[in-house]
Amino acid sequence: MAEHTSSSITIEAAPADVMSVIADFARYPDWTGEVKEAEVLASDAQGRAEQVRLVMDAGAIKDDQTLAYTWTGDHEVSWTLVKSQMLRSLDGSYLLKPAGTGTEVTYRLTVDVKIPMLGMIKRKAEKVIIDRALAGLKKRVESA
Repeated sequence: MAEHTSSSITIEAAPADVMSVIADFARYPDWTGEVKEAEVLASDAQGRAEQVRLVMDAGAIKDDQTLAYTWTGDHEVSWTLVKSQMLRSLDGSYLLKPAGTGTEVTYRLTVDVKIPMLGMIKRKAEKVIIDRALAGLKKRVESA
């Protein structure tokens, strides 16, 4: 099994408020640095995204990818790669847990790129992606 990278942050908001920002893909370009476009391609009966197309620009890596989302209750969402130009696989998740007056958010990510890359460099890139995403999520939720 591939190694994953994970990190957590506490956001001063209820889990439902955090999840509503995570689920609002159309607004991702407003608060994530790397997502330039986001389009929901399919939704489930509850209106939650099942497939999302994302146009990414993370400096050296630019990609047009489609991800499949799985929602587990109101406190977890995970995704897997459907198609991509640059990636062989992409698995990730957000897990939300109440923490005092806020929410602890844990982001897990496993990425496998099509181009050869040392594991150490790949883990560092995953860590940067996770840290930026969590910081952007915290800022977005707490400023609402």
